[in-house]
Amino acid sequence: MKCYRYKNFHTLLLMGMVLLGAFSCSKKLDEVVPQDVISKAEALRDPNAARTLYHGIYGRLRAYAGTLFQLGEMRSEIWTDGLFTESVDPALQNLYRHNISALNVPFTDWAGFYNLIYNLNNVIDIYPKTSLPDAEKTKALAEMYGLRAYIYYNMVRTWGAVPLSTQPIETINNAAETYKRRTPADSIMMQVKKDIDQSLTLFGTSNVLSTDKRVYWSRVASLVLKGDVFIWSATHLNGGNPDLTTAKTALEEVQRLQGASLNLVTNYSDIFDPVKKTNNQEIIFALNFELQQAQLTAFSSFTVNSIQATTLSLAQAPTPTVSSVYPYVNGSNRVGLNQNMINRLTGGPADQRISKSISIMYSTSAPYSIRGVLLTKWIGTTSGTTQIFNNDLSIYRYADVLLLLAEAKTKLGEDPSNEINAIRRRAYGSSFPVYVNSTVDNNMNAILEEYLREFLGEGRRWWALRRAGDAYVYANINPIYLSPTTQAKLLLPISMTMLNNDPLLTQTAGY
Repeated sequence: MKCYRYKNFHTLLLMGMVLLGAFSCSKKLDEVVPQDVISKAEALRDPNAARTLYHGIYGRLRAYAGTLFQLGEMRSEIWTDGLFTESVDPALQNLYRHNISALNVPFTDWAGFYNLIYNLNNVIDIYPKTSLPDAEKTKALAEMYGLRAYIYYNMVRTWGAVPLSTQPIETINNAAETYKRRTPADSIMMQVKKDIDQSLTLFGTSNVLSTDKRVYWSRVASLVLKGDVFIWSATHLNGGNPDLTTAKTALEEVQRLQGASLNLVTNYSDIFDPVKKTNNQEIIFALNFELQQAQLTAFSSFTVNSIQATTLSLAQAPTPTVSSVYPYVNGSNRVGLNQNMINRLTGGPADQRISKSISIMYSTSAPYSIRGVLLTKWIGTTSGTTQIFNNDLSIYRYADVLLLLAEAKTKLGEDPSNEINAIRRRAYGSSFPVYVNSTVDNNMNAILEEYLREFLGEGRRWWALRRAGDAYVYANINPIYLSPTTQAKLLLPISMTMLNNDPLLTQTAGY
C-alpha cells in the first residue's frame, strides 16, 4: 500500500510540535503563529511554520529526559539495592542489577530515539529551502546538527551498532522500505564526528552563550560534545592519543571562555534552582521545564508520598518531618542509596554537593533508623499548595568541561590536578582536600569519585565509568550483577519484536 507523499507524511510525523515547541524563550516564541499541523509545503511557504518545526525539536527532546537519565546513570553502582520506603521500582531495579537479556529488554524500539532523529532530519532538510533570513537558518541548522550528533552518540554507546538514517523519509511504498541494518559503531561515530564538525562550521567563531535560559544548543555545547565523543573513541574505538588530543583541544577552548558568563557557580544548589535559570553561569545546555508547560517528573520514584512524608524525619529525631519541610511533595520512594553508598557520600569533609543533592530520611521513632533518601536536587518549587517540578535538567555544564578535560589529560599522561582541584574547591571550600598528580589509575579514580559526587542524579555516572574504560566499570559494579564474564551486558539488547518486525536487524552481540 502506498502512503501519501510530502504533506500528509510530514503532517503525521510532526503532529503536536506546536504545543511541544512552546516551552521557553518567550521572545522567540511570540513570533510563532500557532498551527494545528505543519506540512513541508507550509514550512516552505510560511517562516513562522518553519520556526514552529525548529522549536518543536526542543519540545520533543525534553520528552526524553527520563530516558537520558536512566541510560546514563541507573546501570551504575549509585542506586544499587538501596534503602526505600515503598515497593521497589522494578524497571529501575532491572537496570542497576543488570537483569537484562534478549527476553528482558529495558528499552525497546531504540528507546524511541528514531522519532527524534527523523524529525531532526526533516528540519535539516527543510530549513535551507525556507524563506527565513540566512543567519537564522544557519544558526538553526548548526543546532540541529549538534543535537543529532548528541542523540546518535547516546545510541552508539547504548547499543553499539544502530541503524543510520540521515535523510528525511518522504514516501513509503511498502514495509520493506523501512527495513534497515545496524551500521557498525565506528561508522556511527564517524557520522557523529561529521555532524559535530558541521555544527561548529555553521556556528562560525561565535561562542556566545545565552543571557536567558540556556535551553538551545550552542557552539560551546558542540565543543563539549566533541571532547566527550573523542575521549570515548580514543578509549573504545582505537582512537588513541590523536583523538585524546582533539578532545583536549576542544575542551581547552571552552575552558578559556571561563569568566562572567561561564564558570562554576559558587553555591552548588544555584545550578539547579528553578528561579535562577536566567544567565546561569554553569549551564551550557539544559532541557527546560516550566509551570503550565512540562514538569520534570522523571524522578518521582526518588521522592516520597504525602502520607509517608508525615512519618519520616530529616534528622535523627522526631522532627523535622519531611512533610514539614516539603509539604506538597507527593511521589514515591521506590529506589535509594544503600548504606555503604550513604556512608561513602556523607563521610569525610562536608561536601556541599551531597547535602544539596539528597536528604537522608529517618524513622520518627527511636532508634531513628535510616529509612531511605530523598533526592532533593530536583525537588522544584511550590505554587500555592502544589509542588512544581520545574528544575531544568542539565545535559552539559561547566563542571563537565573540567572533568572531561581532566580525563583527556590523564589518558595523555598529563597532570589533571588543576581541573580536579577546581571541582573540589567549589565542593569543600577553601580547606578542600588538594589533589596531587599521581598515576594514571589513581588520577582516573579521583576523577570518577568527583563524577559520582558532582553529578549525583544527573545521568552521568554510568557514562563516566564506561568512557573511563571497561576495567573501571567492573571495579565499581557489584560483580554479582556485572563482571568480565558478562561483558555483553555493557551494551543493551534489542527486543524480539524488533527482530521479528525487521528481518535485516540482528541481535546485539552476546545476547
